[in-house]
Amino acid sequence: MKKLIVFDLDGTLAESKSAIDAEMATLLSTLLDVVKVAIISGGALPQFQKQVLAHLQQSDRLKNLSLLPTSGTSFYQYQRDWKRLYAEELPEAQKHKIIAALNDTVAASGFRPQRTWGELIEDRGTQITYSALGQQAPLEEKQRWDPDFSKRKKLKAALDLLLPAFSVRLGGSTSIDVTLPGIDKAYGIRKLREILCVAIDEMLFIGDALFPGGNDYPARKAGAVCIQVRDPNETKRVIETIIALS
Repeated sequence: MKKLIVFDLDGTLAESKSAIDAEMATLLSTLLDVVKVAIISGGALPQFQKQVLAHLQQSDRLKNLSLLPTSGTSFYQYQRDWKRLYAEELPEAQKHKIIAALNDTVAASGFRPQRTWGELIEDRGTQITYSALGQQAPLEEKQRWDPDFSKRKKLKAALDLLLPAFSVRLGGSTSIDVTLPGIDKAYGIRKLREILCVAIDEMLFIGDALFPGGNDYPARKAGAVCIQVRDPNETKRVIETIIALS
């Protein structure tokens, strides 16, 4: 049994930008009783609070939970309340450069949809995130837009040329995350090793985007044992197996 179970959020613990359901909340609570757990996602802390924390009982078991928002660019631990241990903030000049590159790339791609829901580009402080249909797009619309990742792979290829000094990753159903170079889920995995004193080979990472270019792939490159899942329902079965073996 591994000492630390690390999860992606969207597409793994919950549908994109949706709350974990009651079954997942129960499974996570039980898992926290038997092993340390971490969640690394492209979302900012408010998204973690909305999707996960609001559905877990506030108890001492939360001391076993570590949160790494914006792809590991920040780290929170529970000490009566959530305390931030670090944050790798993007300088303003670099934010402007990233946003300009995103706007230019999308405009040239022909992938701009006719209808959007909310802002397309979000400044998350430590990360800039592009959501092709907008931050508030309905799940069914997001699932239809780029199911095979082909659109975002083309956007990423163009952004890699425009932003060679940054990390560009595919995330969620329609999003692209841009961070400082080397600041990705591999960085988060190494920070977990440093802060929790758990060796990387004692971690198990569970995610839905472990393919090359996916925002979970850096966790695999960091050396963590990984399990690819299709959706939250498959994640539930993995969690049940871990609990049964504990």
